[in-house]
Amino acid sequence: MNTAISCDILLRLVVSDDFSLPIPAGLRYDTADPYAVRAVFHTGGEMVEWVFARDLLAQGLYRPAGIGDVRLWPSSRLGESNVCIALRSGEEEVLLEASVRPLELFVKRMDAAVPSGTEHRHVDLETELSHLLLGN
Repeated sequence: MNTAISCDILLRLVVSDDFSLPIPAGLRYDTADPYAVRAVFHTGGEMVEWVFARDLLAQGLYRPAGIGDVRLWPSSRLGESNVCIALRSGEEEVLLEASVRPLELFVKRMDAAVPSGTEHRHVDLETELSHLLLGN
């Protein structure tokens, strides 16, 4: 049986050191895809989805993580613990900031559903192989 875990969170799009815009987002983790986290950002009338490794999120809460299009690192502003999330697509990059607490709770819920390091036990290899072979 698959389990889905979700979390609604309000991020801040960092425009400058003095100015940021609120960006509502939703995180989703599904045990059917145990290595991935899906993040949906609500920007005006559009929804933008990014998929990245669950380990990247878990590591980025406490130390810099990621070397590609998604990078995370802990930060602190005005005494508040935050996580910075840099997303890059082509030449464009945005910097988002989130409070660390809701992300920590989300990671704990992921770990309760699928303990870190046991993701391989939740992958249906026969189904995945048939998708690859059939091109689905």
